[in-house]
Order: sequence, then C-alpha cells, then structure tokens
Amino acid sequence: MSDEPLSQKEIEDRLRELPGWAYENDRITRTYRLDGHFAASALVAHIAALQQELNHHSDLTLGYDTVRLAVNTHSAGDAVTATDFALAERVESIAPAHGAA
Repeated sequence: MSDEPLSQKEIEDRLRELPGWAYENDRITRTYRLDGHFAASALVAHIAALQQELNHHSDLTLGYDTVRLAVNTHSAGDAVTATDFALAERVESIAPAHGAA
C-alpha cells in the first residue's frame, strides 16, 4: 500500500465509495452511533485490533454512544493516503456487526 499523499480529487472520488465518511482538517473522518456505551466500547476495541494488525492507527474518540475516527498518515506529512482508505474500508466491514450506524 502506498503512503504517497492522495490529491484532493482522489480523496473525493474515494469518499464517494464510503458513505458517511468526510474529509476535514486533512483527515478522513466518520462518526458511528451505537446502542450505548458498552457497544461503542466494543467497537473501539475491535478497531484497535484492526489497527494493530494493519500497523496503521487513527485518532479514536469514544463517546457515550458514539465512536469517531479521524485518519491520516503521519509518515506522509499528515496527509491522506491509500492506507487510510484501506483502514476505513476495514472498519466499515466490521461496524455493522456492532450495530453501528
């Protein structure tokens, strides 16, 4: 996976394939709503395991019934790369099992 920064157009094109995700402050972001704090905590733990597996880590914010991710690549000058989208896609694949919307 390339850690080359993506262009604004590449980011916009890829975001069209990830409903719910946005580009803000040089990161791709998504907030999931869940059924309470326990469900949100379980999703955070699952995301943390994915991030460890991919060796790519986002900023995660745990709320009472929300989980927010903000993702960019530090080694690419805090730009958005294909690696960030790979992580986003993996999170999207596991979130429904946690009841995330």
